[in-house]
Amino acid sequence: MLAMRPGADEYGAYYAGYIRRVPDGALLARLQAQPSEYRAALSAMDDGAAALPMAAGKWSVVEMLAHVVDTERVFAFRLLWFARGESSPLPGFDQDAWVRDASRTPPTLSAVLDELAAVRAASLALVTSLPDDVADRSGVANGQRMTVRALAWMVAGHAQHHLDALRTIHG
Repeated sequence: MLAMRPGADEYGAYYAGYIRRVPDGALLARLQAQPSEYRAALSAMDDGAAALPMAAGKWSVVEMLAHVVDTERVFAFRLLWFARGESSPLPGFDQDAWVRDASRTPPTLSAVLDELAAVRAASLALVTSLPDDVADRSGVANGQRMTVRALAWMVAGHAQHHLDALRTIHG
């Protein structure tokens, strides 16, 4: 049931763009492939270039990757929270403040790609361990009702959003 595309009533409109980026029937394939696709897209980049803003007023590649990692952790925690039947609403987070805090000790490009792969391995283990009957469980996070299924698709779609942006900027 997690592999089925979530309906529009399973998440807030803000997340629709992320979910659209994952092809029908391809949730697990996207989750499995993305870490190596990030590595391939950034294979020619060195740490100096990865630390520079991608454009005026924008994040660096390292900051963007740290954001992808942080967001995946948040989405996976929400997924776990709702899958386990918790009903307390969860807060949102300020992505720009989190990136600023993470930037105080910027990792190397290789280190943040390793972290992305490790976090993704944990997310995959979580998603593949869930029984089908939890896919429709839902809760409120960041003021939006969302299902466990939608959160799994949001993990893949958010990472795809940033991967597609990298490919556009860096070829």
